Amino acid sequence: MTNKFNFNDAVKDLQAGKNLNGKDGVLTSLIKQLTEAALQAEIEQHLDNDQQPNRKNGSSTKTVKSAVGSFELNTPRDRSGSFEPQ
Repeated sequence: MTNKFNFNDAVKDLQAGKNLNGKDGVLTSLIKQLTEAALQAEIEQHLDNDQQPNRKNGSSTKTVKSAVGSFELNTPRDRSGSFEPQ
């Protein structure tokens, strides 16, 4: 699921009877997008507060189970491996 959440499309999907929850649910892409944005902010803060030289080092994919279903999440990594997402 690589699409960004689109409110108008979500309303149309709901009107068409698409599920709110689940793998292809209307809210799943929004929760994924919000979670990834929060992780990006969290790693930025981690790197700003790190005493040792450190930087971003790509991301890894993890499957997350949530109330709306499972989805793939891109979790950022840092070079020193000290970033632990909360």
